Amino acid sequence: MGAMTLPPSGMVYLDANSIIYSVEKHPIYWAIIQPIWLAAKSNSIEVVSSDLALMETLVGPLKSGNKTLATAYEQLFQQAQTRLVSITHAILRSAAQLRAVTKLKTPDAIHAATALEIGSALFVTNDNGFRKIAGLPVVVLDDLRTP
Repeated sequence: MGAMTLPPSGMVYLDANSIIYSVEKHPIYWAIIQPIWLAAKSNSIEVVSSDLALMETLVGPLKSGNKTLATAYEQLFQQAQTRLVSITHAILRSAAQLRAVTKLKTPDAIHAATALEIGSALFVTNDNGFRKIAGLPVVVLDDLRTP
């Protein structure tokens, strides 16, 4: 398994899948993502995502009636070393531009635009589509898996 190179400081953006892998301690991806959370606990980085991620991550637990899991997602971004970023008009305009020039779907365009807007040092995902975004420092989790 490859190791993720984390920035020495700054914001590390997690998309919804990375958040799900974190909260649910996914058997394949948790070992890859765990260093992010350790760095955040030591206050060397801040974990960020869009408000949109809260909505995306709550759908599964709400469908299945798993209130404990829904609460875990809610609590994740109430920690001192984490933050959700509001979707502003500027982010929506940037997301629209990204949609116009790429094949990103609306939620992904919002995630990318948010990460660019806040100047995230790293964007963690498992979606290859984000590689198309100029200036977005993307790490795709599957690239770090051992075959």
